[in-house]
Amino acid sequence: MPQHTHAHTRRCPACDGFPTVAITTGARHRDGSRVTIRVTCPACKGTGHTTHVPTLVRAGK
Repeated sequence: MPQHTHAHTRRCPACDGFPTVAITTGARHRDGSRVTIRVTCPACKGTGHTTHVPTLVRAGK
């Protein structure tokens, strides 16, 4: 069954809607858990949406 997309929500093309991710460095803490860093998308600045907001424009008289 096809999924419908909403016209008013536009995902960021750079991160595809996943604006913040945790990346492992390969190192481990003393307790055995992995050391991770959080990285945000530089294109959308962590919002997950494009900065373009559709607006209505009045044309004519």
